[in-house]
Amino acid sequence: MLVLASTSATRQAMLRHAGLDFAATAPEVDEGALVAANPRWMPRQTALQLAEAKAIDVSRRNPGAHVIGADQVLALGNKVFGKPRNRAHCRTQLQELRGQTHVLISAVVLATDGTTTWTYTDEAQLVMRNFSDEFLDAYIDAIGDDCTTSVGGYKIEGRGVQLFQSISGDHFTILGLPLVPLLARLREAGEVDA
Repeated sequence: MLVLASTSATRQAMLRHAGLDFAATAPEVDEGALVAANPRWMPRQTALQLAEAKAIDVSRRNPGAHVIGADQVLALGNKVFGKPRNRAHCRTQLQELRGQTHVLISAVVLATDGTTTWTYTDEAQLVMRNFSDEFLDAYIDAIGDDCTTSVGGYKIEGRGVQLFQSISGDHFTILGLPLVPLLARLREAGEVDA
């Protein structure tokens, strides 16, 4: 049995489109408190630790299941960006990212019965173009409160792609779940057809 430790519509859609049969359960992890308690974590470690905490939490509540935990961190240097709190915060974040190269780090973890069985982390580099304030305001007006649903305030699978000059890296990593390595591991574990 497969369980996704997430209520993310994007992650669920990726697994569904890949043909996986799974249940989705929200993890009971206070991400903010976990990060605050570990201020020395670098961005890559933050993504991995959060993914692992989610997978372990849900696996303890679903005995015998293979639980998939995932998390994504946006880093500009060592500064980590989260989901914007509101439209004004989104505007501030995008102004800071404008004209810069940032990294999206996605981690995926498998856990069974409270024990981590596999981990994988990948990253993609995104160069945000130097757009005008007028373009930024029009973008935020167009997407509305959807800007609060993903790190950095954009989704490249939608209007957010217009913010970029270049993108390099795995598409699924950018969406928040390194799907191809996960599928390979699930095949090895006999959870999906080989």
